[in-house]
Amino acid sequence: MQACPWCEAFDLYRDYHDSEWGVPLYDDRSLFELLILEGAQAGLSWATILKKRENYRRAFDGFDPARIAQYDAETVAALLADSGIVRNRAKVAAAIQNAKAYLALTANGQSFSDFLWRFVDQAPIQNQWTSMAEVPAKTTRSEAMSKALGRAGFKFVGATICYAFMQSAGMVNDHLTSCPRHGEVQKAKPARFHG
Repeated sequence: MQACPWCEAFDLYRDYHDSEWGVPLYDDRSLFELLILEGAQAGLSWATILKKRENYRRAFDGFDPARIAQYDAETVAALLADSGIVRNRAKVAAAIQNAKAYLALTANGQSFSDFLWRFVDQAPIQNQWTSMAEVPAKTTRSEAMSKALGRAGFKFVGATICYAFMQSAGMVNDHLTSCPRHGEVQKAKPARFHG
């Protein structure tokens, strides 16, 4: 059996594939972090973001939505000067807006996890892809998630970003059937993203 071909570039990528990608993720804060990171990836590679993930955690106060929502112009300027993250004004602004949207969404006691997992009926979809060419860039479910997040005030949540998010968060099992992880994530216990 052979691992998914996309993860072979470097050790950090392989470790991410082997331990995190596709493992069902239900923790609200961890899902928020992942959504921000997937948005930061737009137009870039996940490898780029993965290499900067620890810098993002430092720069964005451990992805604490309450703290991020309070960022002012001075904090934004510091973030845009931070070479450890993607210095894109629109993406930084989106992270702040997304923190505000997250807080508004969860203010009435609704779980962010429940909000997101409803797009797959609260259970991972077990796909049976045999080649990378079969794996879609987006689906009707990711389009529905994108629209719902947009209505809730989130930014950088297009259908393609949402599908990458669903793959990472284990809402869909998109490991190829030839990959040992395909069967392993089917049996995996829910995970926290913070490691």
